[in-house]
Parts: sequence; C-alpha cells; structure tokens
Amino acid sequence: MGTASNPVTTAANAPGLSIAVEKNPPEARLLQLGVKSWPKWGCPPGKYPLKFDAALTCYLLKGRVRAAVKGSRESVEFGAGDLVVFPKDLSCTWDVVVGVDKHYNFEPS
Repeated sequence: MGTASNPVTTAANAPGLSIAVEKNPPEARLLQLGVKSWPKWGCPPGKYPLKFDAALTCYLLKGRVRAAVKGSRESVEFGAGDLVVFPKDLSCTWDVVVGVDKHYNFEPS
C-alpha cells in the first residue's frame, strides 16, 4: 500500500468499508494499474451524495475533494495526483471544492 513517499489515509463507516488515499503514487504503480487506459469523468464544484455498488479506484488529474463518510464523523481529503479507492457498499458525500477531472475504474462484481 503506502510508503514514506506516498502515505495512505483512510476514513471508515464500518469495518472493511474505508476510503484509502494514496498520495502521489509512483508512475510505475500507475502504469501497473493501467490508469491511463481507464475512462475519464469530471464534475464541477458542489456536493454529491454517493453510494458505491462496486469498488471504485480513481486517479485525480485535477481537483480537490473532501469526502465525508456516511455514519461517521470522519472525512478524507484528496486531490490532483492522488489514487483513491472506495470499497463496494460505502456511502459518502463528496464536497468538491475544485472541479474534478479523473480516471476511474470499477471493479467487476
């Protein structure tokens, strides 16, 4: 997971349901995951309630988000250059401070 150069932070609403943020992962890791071949998606600033029916991994090219996990007082912040993993069944609200542009990949069920 994380190393001294790319620590991982998390917030959870239930055991096993936590958001993992890997800060500035090395290019080799992004190549291994095939991030550049993933679809892209973006959104403007605003608040977006989300429920993940499948695990999602995304890599932010632009933007800044504070994700508040439903049922928890915890939140996680991530932005451009971060690799973020949301587990299946997690509910959270994205407070998009700076518009997002990202690559994303849903895990097959």
